[in-house]
Amino acid sequence: MSTATSTLTPADLEFLARPLHGFLTVPGGPRPPQPRPVWFEATADGTVQLFSASESPKVGRLRRDPHASIVVAAPVGEPERWVSVAGRTTVETDGAHELAARLAPRYWDLDDPKRAAELAAILDGELVRVVLHPESVQRYAFE
Repeated sequence: MSTATSTLTPADLEFLARPLHGFLTVPGGPRPPQPRPVWFEATADGTVQLFSASESPKVGRLRRDPHASIVVAAPVGEPERWVSVAGRTTVETDGAHELAARLAPRYWDLDDPKRAAELAAILDGELVRVVLHPESVQRYAFE
């Protein structure tokens, strides 16, 4: 069943807490839009946040036009389910390194020396935190 609201529901937050990739789309890029997979975190206050290199093309585009959307889907082998969040973003200079460090073990085995080194390289960079403030949340769950 498909539904729409302007906020994330408790069921959305539970689904989004899983180690799933989000596919982020920002304005001003190639036509048609080219979503990119990202690590993300849905917060208790109902926003969705991710980190990025401060000089990445997506951050530049968001500084020109702060609208974005993210779609997160259940993996193959599970009943079809997805959540799509669209709204305005803010680019924050604080909290990005902490967010990256918090998300890394959700997506990577940090006991693997290669992954640990990759995380160290990420944390050594200049990062920003992108916060998506939902204006429209759509969802579908096969029942």
